[in-house]
Amino acid sequence: MNKTTTITTYIFFLILFLFFTNNCKQKEKSDIHQYTNSLINESSPYLLQHAHNPVNWFPWDKKYLNLAKKQNKLVLLSIGYSSCHWCHVMEKETFQDKEVADFMNKNFINIKIDREEHPNVDKTYLTAVQIMTGNGGWPLNCVILPDGKPIWGGTYFNKENWLTSLKEIQRLYEENPGRAKGFANQLTDDLKSLQEFNNTNLNQEFSRDKLDNFISNWKKKIDSINGGLIGKNQFPRANNYQFLLRYAYQKEDKKLEKFIYKTLNKMANGGLNDHLAGGFARYTVDNKWHIPHFEKMLYDNAQLISLFSYAYQLTRNPKYKAVVYKTLDFIDQELYNDGLYFSSLNADSQNENGELEEGAYYTWKKEDLQQLITTDFNLFESYFGIDSVETVEGKHTLIKVYNDDAFSKKHQLSVEDLQLKINSWTSTLLNARNKRIKPTTDQKILTSWNALLLQSFVDAYKVFGDHKFKKKAIECSETIKKKAISNTGEITRSVTTTDKNIKGYLEDYVLLTQSFISLYEISLDEKWLQEAKKITETTFTNFFNTENDFFNYTAKNSDQLISNNFEIEDIVIPSSNSVACKNLFKLGHYFGNNEYLKLSEKMLQKMLPKIEKYPHIYSNWLDSYLNLSYPFYETAISGKNALNTLKELHLNYIPNHLIIGSMENSDLPLLKGKYNNEKTLIYVCENKTCKLPTENINKAVSLLQKN
Repeated sequence: MNKTTTITTYIFFLILFLFFTNNCKQKEKSDIHQYTNSLINESSPYLLQHAHNPVNWFPWDKKYLNLAKKQNKLVLLSIGYSSCHWCHVMEKETFQDKEVADFMNKNFINIKIDREEHPNVDKTYLTAVQIMTGNGGWPLNCVILPDGKPIWGGTYFNKENWLTSLKEIQRLYEENPGRAKGFANQLTDDLKSLQEFNNTNLNQEFSRDKLDNFISNWKKKIDSINGGLIGKNQFPRANNYQFLLRYAYQKEDKKLEKFIYKTLNKMANGGLNDHLAGGFARYTVDNKWHIPHFEKMLYDNAQLISLFSYAYQLTRNPKYKAVVYKTLDFIDQELYNDGLYFSSLNADSQNENGELEEGAYYTWKKEDLQQLITTDFNLFESYFGIDSVETVEGKHTLIKVYNDDAFSKKHQLSVEDLQLKINSWTSTLLNARNKRIKPTTDQKILTSWNALLLQSFVDAYKVFGDHKFKKKAIECSETIKKKAISNTGEITRSVTTTDKNIKGYLEDYVLLTQSFISLYEISLDEKWLQEAKKITETTFTNFFNTENDFFNYTAKNSDQLISNNFEIEDIVIPSSNSVACKNLFKLGHYFGNNEYLKLSEKMLQKMLPKIEKYPHIYSNWLDSYLNLSYPFYETAISGKNALNTLKELHLNYIPNHLIIGSMENSDLPLLKGKYNNEKTLIYVCENKTCKLPTENINKAVSLLQKN
């Protein structure tokens, strides 16, 4: 046998070996799970949770709508996310059931969607379900026609209700398809009507009186006793309170300020905040901020860092500083991954019986606490509300019922002695909790949520001057730039390692633009300002709708849904169009671009009728309104010592200005002719008209704080 034959024979047997090895592995895999569907090839933790359901799930792709059309079937969309408690419950009770699966597989094309990967789909059908039922949430389930038009929907269902509902929908569709299509057409028209904007009176004055009327309407919805908004639940709504903080400050509304601080204290002291390791849950299921819904989301925690930073800047309340540092520690410990950050921690974890239970990791039985806290238990249970606050199915969450000063006086302790006891209690409980099985982590890395965190690093650095926050901001920015932005300027939705490249949505583009502008304002590194401008130009190309002067949520070259989704409501995250409006305002000033400024104002003008009706869901738009109804300044700092001067300036709460600066000559319009080789000068300008420059920080601050 010659050398060539030997090599050929070797390769043949190697291929044969690999073939049989792979087959054995596949057999082992299928032996472990009775069922496996198409979701097994996905990277989303939420989709993988359903990969072994007997339901024949498909991932989101327009080709499956075409399959439904070909087979003359309805499409069932089921939408959720990895850390959602009721999503897990429905998966276990309903989607693992063989009877349910058989009916779904026979009569529907079934599509599972991670709402965080495809927020465009989620937003569209969440609105549809809200129109149909008056409610929305997750899991979100919607039956649609093959053309994407919705005919039925709801949220959580147990097995019996689910099967009954699906059978009725299927029967109605078979017996009277024309009626189903008529309903779907009407509902789709209703969805489109919600996306209409005012195009008539675009020359309204941005007056303080009108703004006061907006806020007067908003005040009718606030809960003056508990903080937050009136209702059964309490959500942190960081963007709401960041705007109200600014408005109350500029308006000098002390009563509103008091309400905001009450709300922040309720957030910081209640069950929403993890008093052992830091980090905020998504919301509380009661209106007193006591009982949390236990998932922890990156976007909430990022925005709350910014909110509590600015609250500290105004009040110098050490509690707010402690919240910021502890929340940042939580994010670093639990979500950090190679320069960027994972999405969330699950609401559910294994209890002592090995069963998944909501809040099992965070809650305590009283008898277990008594065994752990062997001295001063009476003090402990009073401090953390064990003796006074309702339980979660017989278990306790830790809630600070009193502030430390009040508690010290009540129990005749010094604040220092109390702090020693608190440190001992929390250390003991944290050691015990660390022996439990942690909630799972959703390891998706989303561009927009990381942009929000980047913003929070910048805000924390501005307020506290701690260099580690600036270092984190730069690391996060450089990593996003490397992993999420292509050479052509396109942005990806997720940078998680996967073969599936999901295109970025408008929120990814505008939140990244906003955070790069903010990074420029602490670093004076012009590359971040230029990067923001470059992303904005790509945003116009990919998203701008010339018919109404707003930006589509989904890129023009993507598969379009039943209606353009112009995201405009500032709910848990500021809406992408409101962020775009603010970005255009700032970039218009930085680069002397009047077209940006005109468009920013036009967008806000078109929103005024909606803002007037529901001001509390347009808080980020109202922040832009403040820019136009109160003085807004351009602060230019030029000279060799510009960075140190800037750091001093940041110690002051000045929400109504942008910062531009350089340590050398610059061609940026607001810096031209301002460099002085011997002095570092501060120019306070309004509408490009500058007052006499000064080297005195206090003088500059007094000019900037004039309303």
